[in-house]
Amino acid sequence: MFETCEICGAHEWKQAYNGTIRDGTFGSIRENAIVAKCSGCGAERLGEEWCLPESHYETGEYRTKLRQELNASSYFQGHDNLQIFALQTLPLPAMRGKNVADVGCAGGSFLDHVRGLANRIIAIEPFSEYHESLTSRGYEVYPFADKAASQNIGTIDFATSFQVIEHTDNPRQFLADIRPMLKPDGLLYLSTPNRNDVLMSLLPDDYPSFFYRVVHRWYFNADSLAQCARLAGYEVVDTHFVHRYSMGNAMRWLRDCRPTGNSAMNGLDHGTDMYWKGYLEKSGTSDCLFMALRPKPCL
Repeated sequence: MFETCEICGAHEWKQAYNGTIRDGTFGSIRENAIVAKCSGCGAERLGEEWCLPESHYETGEYRTKLRQELNASSYFQGHDNLQIFALQTLPLPAMRGKNVADVGCAGGSFLDHVRGLANRIIAIEPFSEYHESLTSRGYEVYPFADKAASQNIGTIDFATSFQVIEHTDNPRQFLADIRPMLKPDGLLYLSTPNRNDVLMSLLPDDYPSFFYRVVHRWYFNADSLAQCARLAGYEVVDTHFVHRYSMGNAMRWLRDCRPTGNSAMNGLDHGTDMYWKGYLEKSGTSDCLFMALRPKPCL
């Protein structure tokens, strides 16, 4: 079932999980799925027979599985507010007048937020239904990073890719395809769900069936993501942990053993949430992992 690791080439795997996983939205499940950890790079991988084929990202099948609308206007309703976490993490003033590319940009919500800063923007998105809208808003559109790189070698100051690498067939190749676009001092800002999410340790019998899902082939912590990046030709500039959920969310998980939203909880004020968020980000147990990468100099 698990053969050569696409990231590091190792052949040995150790089972990390065997059980129910999410098949789209909460409530839809696949049973008896297996997740294994690579002995070489430490990344976890869902067995291929339970994975959503990567080709589904080029059609509407991926978003249909998540019960999302396929048009750009509906995409904005669900994703505009989520950009706050990326915007708080990135060095936005440094992007003024620079060339920016977003890999896996979907409808382009993040790009709309930085359009007034950037000099030139490249939108990379496999789902063709978004291309007309992206083009109409002035973005240069490509379906894949290798296609964009072939026409934009060494021109990009900042590349971003948020919550995409975990979906790919080959994360190392995914990062390697982005690298030629970057200037020698360019930066790639990457985010992915954090395998060391605090709820994975607090609720080991209940949370993994929610955390693991058919649309995520790969699962990274900071060490395994850094190893993947180094093998793809990058050096790690910074690792940053971001937690997007309230303490009330965690308390309800502990009480109900199921997702119940991110709203406030009686008795837990804003200060408590900020302390919780700060603790998880400092300890590396937040739900989200950000990493800044720079291309290694050619020898």
